[in-house]
Amino acid sequence: MNIFGFLSLLGGLALFLYGMNVMGGGLEKVSGGKLERILEKLTSNPLKAVLLGAGVTAVIQSSSATTVMLVGFVNSGIMKLSQAIGIIMGANIGTTATSWLLSLTGIESNNFFISMLKPTSFSPILAVIGIILIMSNKSDRKKDVGEILIGFAILMFGMDAMSSAVKPLADVPEFTGILTKFSNPLLGVLVGAVLTAIIQSSSASVGILQALSVTGAFTYGSVIPIIMGQNIGTCVTAMISAVGGNRGAKRTAFVHLYFNIIGSVVFLILYSVLNAVFQFSFTNETVGVAGIAAIHSIFNIFATIVLLPFTKGLEKLAYLTIPVDESEMEKSGEDEELKILDSRFLATPNFAIEQCVTVTKQMAELTRDTFISAKSLFLEYSQEVAEKVEKQEALIDKFDDKLGAYLTQINSQNLAYRESQMVSTLMHSINDFERIADHAVNLTEIAGKMKKKEIEFSKKAQDEMEVFGKAVEDILNRSVQAFVKNDMELAQSVEPLEEVIDSLNKEVKKRHIKRLRKGKCTIDLGLVLADVAANYERVADHCSNLAVYMIQMEDNSIEAHEYMNTLTEESREQFEKMQEAYQEKYQLS
Repeated sequence: MNIFGFLSLLGGLALFLYGMNVMGGGLEKVSGGKLERILEKLTSNPLKAVLLGAGVTAVIQSSSATTVMLVGFVNSGIMKLSQAIGIIMGANIGTTATSWLLSLTGIESNNFFISMLKPTSFSPILAVIGIILIMSNKSDRKKDVGEILIGFAILMFGMDAMSSAVKPLADVPEFTGILTKFSNPLLGVLVGAVLTAIIQSSSASVGILQALSVTGAFTYGSVIPIIMGQNIGTCVTAMISAVGGNRGAKRTAFVHLYFNIIGSVVFLILYSVLNAVFQFSFTNETVGVAGIAAIHSIFNIFATIVLLPFTKGLEKLAYLTIPVDESEMEKSGEDEELKILDSRFLATPNFAIEQCVTVTKQMAELTRDTFISAKSLFLEYSQEVAEKVEKQEALIDKFDDKLGAYLTQINSQNLAYRESQMVSTLMHSINDFERIADHAVNLTEIAGKMKKKEIEFSKKAQDEMEVFGKAVEDILNRSVQAFVKNDMELAQSVEPLEEVIDSLNKEVKKRHIKRLRKGKCTIDLGLVLADVAANYERVADHCSNLAVYMIQMEDNSIEAHEYMNTLTEESREQFEKMQEAYQEKYQLS
């Protein structure tokens, strides 16, 4: 092979790997996290798990990606190890879909319709359609479909370039002599494992093997050990992914490794014994691209059938390798909610965002409970409740820190416009929830000072502050419920109430000044009342922000502080009706 032939081989390999990456990325985006949600809600039925793992992996074209996702699920407590084992087995079967797709390159026929099945015939058409979808559409989904088509076309062009570059090597004795050395089973397994470990994709390494097969130097006997090694090598990705995970995540990676090692050993021993007895005629026959795809599928189906009844054994083996220790038994309940923010999910931004939404909903409900507890201290002070508020606020701060850091990591990924908008909304929302919790702590401290100084509001002031507090509790309930249930109608009811709360704040302060002038209230109590009112009013402002963020997600034309100006005549009329209803409900006596 001359220098130009070698460069063609490298260029073909680069296109092949890049095309596989682009196509896989497009498939992930189109799935929109749906595949991951299906995996997350898996039943404990092993057969369903296998079928599910095979189906998901066939779609995203990567058993490594599926297994890394499973490591994340087990690490975050979403899934048990016993559930993950069946999916791992199915993922190995699903990954064979790529090799069958690549086997289409071996089609040879003079018939026009059969020739059109060959990728080099239809890939240019897909490339043209793909580039049109990417350049002429604003829709993210259509662009993602275009990305899949472009990725597939590049993948097939790369495969064809590799095959064309190595074809002349069929007449080079030195090259074919090197390849025949792979007939040694141990060397074949080692080469297959190392190649796959380097490129971290069994689909890609099997594709390279298929491209090399056009030289005619590979026999069925020589590729079987290589394919076994490729299946072992693909475990490297999951093993690396599990390094930063908990002990459950490490066990998941080890199950993947043990499944492939045991399956490969059993398959090779059985093949060798049967070949020695029956002398298979195909052993020394030249293998083609379709033959490699067949071996890849037969092995993975065989390994699954043999080991599926022994899932409990694989689980025990993983527990023997990574035993349960004291730290694992003493889990911190406070951190359980945050475990689902696993860095492995960042490879699928849509799913990672959904995990953030789940945690933010928990943060929202915790914030509401914290505020209600703090408000109750003005009716009946309890040190136990005050300590509970401070503890919950510390946990909310932790939510804010973890979510903020995780969302920043998501934002650094290649996000679609809608995903980027969602990340921005969540970052603003967690900040508002955290600030509401801070105001709850402020109220707790004010109530504590009143208890310590043994001072209390006048009956009139108490009644007014009770009405004010109920209005703020109402707006917080509405905002949290709107966020948790994604209820747009409820979100639109927040701003009219916020306007009423602003009026209440002014009226409460005005009435207090009147009492102060008449000598019915002290300056100290006036300062306390002003502090409480200020915290109430700011909580309502944060609730207003939360509602407007939601409305913005539905209508991109609305600016954060221009909501009132964007109301149509009809919606303004509805707004005023709601405002009047709130004024009547929260009227000061």
